[in-house]
Amino acid sequence: MATTTLERTGDIEIRHKRVWSWSQPWVYLVALVAVAVAVGPVIWIVLGGARTNPQLLTDPAGLPDPWNWSNYAGILWGQFASRFWGQLMTSTIIAFGTTAAVVVLGTSVAYAIARFPMRGTGVLFSLFAAGLMFPATIGILPTWIILGELGLIGQPLGVIIPQVAFALPVTVVILTPFVKAIPKELEEAASIDGAGRTRFFFRILLPLARPGMVTVGVLAFVGSWNAYMLPLFVLGVGGAGAENHTLPLGVQMFTTQFSASMTSIMAFTTLASIPALIFFLAMQKYIVNGLSGAVKG
Repeated sequence: MATTTLERTGDIEIRHKRVWSWSQPWVYLVALVAVAVAVGPVIWIVLGGARTNPQLLTDPAGLPDPWNWSNYAGILWGQFASRFWGQLMTSTIIAFGTTAAVVVLGTSVAYAIARFPMRGTGVLFSLFAAGLMFPATIGILPTWIILGELGLIGQPLGVIIPQVAFALPVTVVILTPFVKAIPKELEEAASIDGAGRTRFFFRILLPLARPGMVTVGVLAFVGSWNAYMLPLFVLGVGGAGAENHTLPLGVQMFTTQFSASMTSIMAFTTLASIPALIFFLAMQKYIVNGLSGAVKG
């Protein structure tokens, strides 16, 4: 089906033809289904935190009736408040520490691989690319043994260092093509003006590579914030206090040997995901620019 509209500009007639494709309704339908599948469980968890356990058991798909905010209140300023805020602080320190180290080290390695024409850079990049196929889970036990020898079990630094190591492969793979896409003429012009490699790196390359740096920073932050296995071994098994656990480990507060408060877990999960969600939404526009820059490179 096609419709034609006529627009007259002076003595010139311009015909605009709009073609209607019958495939468009299906595209919107598929998009709505995808959104429902992604957002539906999140809404269910948020609403579940405002219910009681009997309500959840008798009518899992229903709305809270009546609304019960005691789960959220107990976490924010009730009996679980001290643990929640302590775990929030621990997660924040670990996430920002991991993000800063990943961005600094990843950018430096990407700059060396992309700009220094020395033998073996291709092999080095291939090693980082191969690191993407290495599951972090299978390295938990030897990592835990090494951290124990270094006295880092039960310490936030014992979580930060392995997370940086596991996040560097994807960081280098994204940033290296991005750095290569920066014209070499800029470095040559800076060299003529008397700027060395260090000055070029800080004054020119870093501002131009900001979208890629933000991209890997967001990925590192979200990955660190949601990490469970490594903090469990380092902080949980390591004997750190409950206040020094990360937020993903905090759900253990609501479970016992014989029962679990599902509505409290839902409320805790909702509150724990808010900082990472805000950080991701604030930086999401840079992710597209960073990934597109990496693809172009």
